[in-house]
Amino acid sequence: MAHGRAAPGPGGAWPGQRPLLRALLLLAGLGQVRPHPQCLDFKPPFGPPQPLDFCVQYSDFGCCDAEQDRALMQRYYSISGRLAQPVYAACASHLQDLLCQECSPYAAHLYDAEDPSTPLRTVAGLCQEYCEQMWQKCRSMFRYLSMDKELLALENNMAKFCRYLSLDDVDYCFPRLLVNQNLNKNLGLVTANSEGCLQLCLVEVANGLRNPVAMVHANDGTHRFFIAEQVGLVWTYLPDRSRLEKPFLNISKAVLTSPWEGDERGFLGIVFHPKFKFNGKVYVYYSIEVHFEERIRISEFRISPDDMNTLDHSSERIILEVEEPASNHNGGELLFGDDGYLYIFTGDGGMAGDPFGTFGNAQNKSTLLGKVLRINVDNNDRGPLYRIPPDNPFVSDPKARPEVYAYGVRNMWRCSFDRGEPYTKEGKGRLFCGDVGQNKFEEVDIIEKGKNYGWRAREGFSCYDKKLCSNSSLDDVLPIYAYPHKMGKSVIGGYVYRGCESPNLNGLYIFGDFMNGRLMSLKEKRSTGEWQYTEICMGTGQTCVFPGLINNYYQYIISFAEDEAGELYFMSTGVPSATAPNGVVYKIVDTSRRAPPGKCRVEPLSVKVKSKLIKFVPKEKLIVKTPTQRPRLRTTTKTPGRGRPTLETPRATTPDWVEQILNLLRNQNRVQVTSRTPTTKPPKSRKGGKSGERRGQRRKNKPPSTLSPPQLLNGAVRLMNRQARGRDRGRVEIYINGEWGTVCDDLWNSKAAAVVCRQLGFPHVVRATKRAEFGEGRSHRILLDDVECTGQEKNLLECTHADIGKNNCSHKEDAGVICSHEEVIN
Repeated sequence: MAHGRAAPGPGGAWPGQRPLLRALLLLAGLGQVRPHPQCLDFKPPFGPPQPLDFCVQYSDFGCCDAEQDRALMQRYYSISGRLAQPVYAACASHLQDLLCQECSPYAAHLYDAEDPSTPLRTVAGLCQEYCEQMWQKCRSMFRYLSMDKELLALENNMAKFCRYLSLDDVDYCFPRLLVNQNLNKNLGLVTANSEGCLQLCLVEVANGLRNPVAMVHANDGTHRFFIAEQVGLVWTYLPDRSRLEKPFLNISKAVLTSPWEGDERGFLGIVFHPKFKFNGKVYVYYSIEVHFEERIRISEFRISPDDMNTLDHSSERIILEVEEPASNHNGGELLFGDDGYLYIFTGDGGMAGDPFGTFGNAQNKSTLLGKVLRINVDNNDRGPLYRIPPDNPFVSDPKARPEVYAYGVRNMWRCSFDRGEPYTKEGKGRLFCGDVGQNKFEEVDIIEKGKNYGWRAREGFSCYDKKLCSNSSLDDVLPIYAYPHKMGKSVIGGYVYRGCESPNLNGLYIFGDFMNGRLMSLKEKRSTGEWQYTEICMGTGQTCVFPGLINNYYQYIISFAEDEAGELYFMSTGVPSATAPNGVVYKIVDTSRRAPPGKCRVEPLSVKVKSKLIKFVPKEKLIVKTPTQRPRLRTTTKTPGRGRPTLETPRATTPDWVEQILNLLRNQNRVQVTSRTPTTKPPKSRKGGKSGERRGQRRKNKPPSTLSPPQLLNGAVRLMNRQARGRDRGRVEIYINGEWGTVCDDLWNSKAAAVVCRQLGFPHVVRATKRAEFGEGRSHRILLDDVECTGQEKNLLECTHADIGKNNCSHKEDAGVICSHEEVIN
C-alpha cells in the first residue's frame, strides 16, 4: 500500500468520505417491505460479543463477529494497496462500504443468498443511482473486488454494469436499505404483527408419537432427550434427533389408559434424579388399576447395567400410590428442585367441582389429592423409600399429611422451575404451574411453600364456591395470570425461556392451551411485579424463511419441555388419543436475533448405543402463504379487589364443558389415524361427576343439555381374558347388530389378528391364538367363522367370512390375539 494514506478514524470514517452517499440516502424512498434480516450463513443476525473495529456500523447488530471483521479489514488493505492513488482517494470509503455489507443484517438479501437457484453474488446489490455515480470514478476497483467474469466484462458499459449489480427488490439495495424505516424499525427485536402478536418459528424435532406427554433430559452431558408417550413407552433420542429402536422404558402393560380421545389416564410424568449420572435413578408417574380401583403411582427405576439407554424394568420400586376416586384430574408432573427434593403434583380427584367432603380434596390437607407434595428420595436404598423434608410446612400439623408442600390446586398440568437469568440468576428457583380450570377460567401460578391456591373456593380471580370464597381465613394466593374460556379451556403450563440461541426470549414465560392450540407468553414488569400478556403467533411472510424452519403445528398442545441446554420445546398432536401416532415435538425459535456464532455450541458426551438407530425424517413443511389471522382476544391480568369478590355458586351438578365436548368429538366424522371404534371402556366418573376434562376437541356448537354415551358401531372389537377385560391380549369378541359375540378360529391367522390389534391401537401383532387359549366365551353366540383377511381391512367385517351367526365350530375354537406396541421378533 502506498505511503502517506490516512488510516480509518473512529467509526470507520475516512477523510472527505461519502458526500455522495449522504446525499443519496436523503433522497432514498422508504419502501413498504416486510423485513427479513438474514445472514450469508442463512441464519438470523446477532449482537457481536465485542465491538467491531472495521465495520463499526454493525457493532450492535449484524452478521459479523470480531474474526469476520478482521478478515474484511485484511481484504480491504489487500485491495486498496493495489489501487492507484487517485482511485484510492475517491473510492476507499466505497470499498469499505461494499465489503461491510457482508456484516449487514440483510446480507442474504444483498447477495441473493436467499434464492438457492441463483449464484451467490460477489458484490452486494446496489441501487441504480449509487451504482451509476460510483461507476464514474471507481469501476476499476471491481477488478480486485470481484472474480465474477460476467461483471468484469461489463466494466465499460455503465447501463449493463449497474443492471447486473441491481436487485429485483429495490427496497433492499445498498444504500437505500440503510434509511428504509420499515426495514430498520425494531430491527433485532422479536417480530410482531399489527396486533402485537409475537411471531416465532419452529423446528420439527420428532414425529409419529402417540400423545407425547413429556420430554426430559438426563442432565448428564450427553444432551440426549427422552420422550414419553401416554401409552407407557419412553423413547431415547440422540442430539442429532435419531431415535433408538429399543424403548428406554416400556410399562405399557401396566399403564391404565384407553384409545378414547380425552382420556386423562396413562403415563403422565418422568424425571431424572439430579444425581442420575452417579445413581442411575429415574422416577415416573402413571395410572394403574388394582382390583378395579384406579390409582396414581410414583415409581423409581434404575438404569440398566448393560445399556445406558435402557432402564432395568425389574428394578421398579413403588414410592407412592394414591387412590383416584374418578378417572380425570390425575395430575402428572414430577420435578426435582434445587433443594434436591422430589416435587409431585396431584389432581383433586376428578369429577367436577371437587365434590369430595365438606370443602373438597384440594382444601383438605389430610389427603394427598389436589396438592403439591415434596419428599426426599435420596439415600433410600435402605430404610424408608422416602423421607419428609424437615422444613415441609405442615410437618407439625397433626391434621395434615407431612408430604404437603402447597394445596388448593385443581389439576396442575405441567410445571417448571425457572433456571434464572443466565448471568445474574435472578428468578432462579421460581416454580411456575398451569392449573386447569372448571367452567370459566384457566390460571398460571407461582407455587410457594405452605400456600393455598384457592380451589375450590376460587377459580382464577373469580369465586367458585360462595361459602368458601367468603371465608376470611382462606388466605389464598391469587394467580399471576388468568384467562377466560373464550380464550382457551385447558391451560398447559410452560417454561421461562433461559436458553442461549434466542436471546430476545430471555425471561419470557411461554405456555399454551390444549383446546384451541393457542401459544401465549407472560413477561414480568420488574418495577411493579405485574405480568404482561402477549400472544404468540407463527411467523408469516418471510419471518420463518430459514433452512429447516416451519410455521405451523398441530392444534392440541399437550406439554412443554426444556433440553439440557435450556432451549424450549412443545408437543402437540392432531388426534388427542393415546394410541394415535400423530404427535410431533417442536423447538421454538426466534428469527429476529440469534446468539453470536459459537456461543451456544455444545459438545455432547459420547453415548454407547446398542440398539438400532432410526434416522429422523421431518414431515412438516413451511407454509409460505400468509394465513388468515384469527380474531385476537384481549384480557387483563388486573386482580379484582379482595373486598368485593364476585360470588358464584358451585355448579357441581352441571355437566363439565369438556365432557360435553368429548361427546361431540366421539360422534363427529373426523379423519382418524385408525378407523377403529375404541373398545376400552370410557373412563368412569363416580358419584355423578363428569370425566375427561383436560383433553378434547374445541367446542363449536352448543352441546346438548343431556349427555348420552357414544354408540358402538358394527365391527367394534374387544379382548377378554377369561371373564376379565384384556388389554393387549385376549379372546376376540366382536359387536354386530346390537350384540357381542366370539370369532371361530377356522382360518384364523396373523393377518386377521393384525386387523384386530390395529383397531385397538396396537401397531403390531405378536401372535394369533386358537383353541380358546384365553377361555371360552360361552355367554355369547359365535358370530363370525371362516374369517380371511389381507391384514389391511378396517375391521373383521370387511374381511371375507361366513354369514353372520352361521358357523360349524364350538366355543372350544374361540379365536384370540396377542398385540404389542413394539415389533416382536421371534
